[in-house]
Amino acid sequence: MEITVADHPLIAHKVTLLRDVNTSSSQFRQLVEELVTLLTFEATKSLAIENVEVTTPLTTTTGVRLAKPTPLIIPILRAGLGMLSGITKLLPDAEVGFLGIKRNEETLQPETYANRLPDDLSGRQVILIDPMLATGGTLNDSIDYAFERGAKSAICICLLGAPEGVEAVSSHVIARWPDRTVSIHLAALDEKLNDVGYIVPGLGDAGDRLFGLTKHL
Repeated sequence: MEITVADHPLIAHKVTLLRDVNTSSSQFRQLVEELVTLLTFEATKSLAIENVEVTTPLTTTTGVRLAKPTPLIIPILRAGLGMLSGITKLLPDAEVGFLGIKRNEETLQPETYANRLPDDLSGRQVILIDPMLATGGTLNDSIDYAFERGAKSAICICLLGAPEGVEAVSSHVIARWPDRTVSIHLAALDEKLNDVGYIVPGLGDAGDRLFGLTKHL
């Protein structure tokens, strides 16, 4: 499984602003959109393409386009919604499905409450977007949903990750889906999880900060 942590001054600068408790919700949303667009550029280098003939003002030549069907983008509700505009800037024709998964704050285990995915994803590439890769439970469930429906590969784009979550996803994929391709793309890999499952130093609750609530933890 491929794990990529961005190494770019623009991304590092925007992550620092994102972490700041004084960053307003409007600025937070803008930063998330910008970071997702930057991460998507690198994360989508493995998308399937096909040759196409194109006529220029001077001649006819061969170019490439994204193969059909285009990738299915899957925001993980609710915080994943805040990332959607950043990725559709680069993939405006992609289909979008939704998964609603929340973490039980007592058990720290994921609970699915909504599923709006096609029943048949045979041979499809999917892109899973969720700001935080903490325990890894939510992302593992999302990968399972996609692969159980026949998807061939999963690109996972997260803003921050914890080592515990990265290890949990890596172990899960190797054990359960050894024949599928999975990649994780992070803007930053943080230090650890605290005793209630939040990423440290982190940025608080991404969903709350995206949608204007005052609670950050």
